[in-house]
This record gives sequence, structure tokens and C-alpha cells, in this order.
Amino acid sequence: MSKRIFTKERIEDLTRNPHVAKCSEKSITYSKDFKIRAIKLHNEQGLSSSEIFRQSGFNLSMIGRKTPKECLKRWKKIYKSKGADGLSEKRGTNNPNGRPKTKNLTDAEKIKRLEAKVAYLKAENDFLAKLRAKRAE
Repeated sequence: MSKRIFTKERIEDLTRNPHVAKCSEKSITYSKDFKIRAIKLHNEQGLSSSEIFRQSGFNLSMIGRKTPKECLKRWKKIYKSKGADGLSEKRGTNNPNGRPKTKNLTDAEKIKRLEAKVAYLKAENDFLAKLRAKRAE
């Protein structure tokens, strides 16, 4: 993660750019249209990532010199695997295999989750018992 911190003035300046969806002290969220346009400009016209960002009104010394290259690399990977719809997803939600949410569960949901865990552990124990039996033969 970058160590840059945007001041209020820089945040205001960045949010005026039509290619920025939102901006905080630590991160910039670019619009889906900009991401798609950047990928197409890079692939079809061979423009460098820095040139694409410069032409789109970004100050590279403000956002970071490496940012365009890193962003474009990440966007191309997502575009290749998930298409244009993948670019609208927020950061952190691209991986469905993350840890399941356990906060704010109702008692019924907690019971259901624990019952599933017990069933999984029973199946695992059965499998291991069969494996041990085969090894003993």
C-alpha cells in the first residue's frame, strides 16, 4: 500500500476530474468508463499507462509515478478474467473465497453455521478413519 496521504485540497482537485469516482486520504477510485478506455488505449493505440493518465488530466507527481502502471496492470488482469463488469467491482470483493462474515449473525444463522461445521468435521473424520483403515491393510 502506498504511503501517500492526500490533503483536502488534493482530494478536491482529484474529485473534480471526471475520471475519478471517489477519493479519500489514501486511495483513488477511478470510474469504470475510464478503466475500460485506458485498457483500450493501451491495447489498441499502444499508449503507455503514464501517457493515458496524463491525457486524462492526472498529475503524476500527485498520484504517484508508479500508480498508472500498477492500476493498468490490475485492470487488464480483471478485464481479461471477468470482462468489463469486473471493473465495476469494488476493491476487496473480487475474491469470493474470502473469510465469511460472522459479525451480526442472528442466533439461527449461528446455529446453522455451527451445524454445517459439525457435519463437515464428521465427514472429515469418516474420511480419515477410512484412510487409516486402508493404510493398516
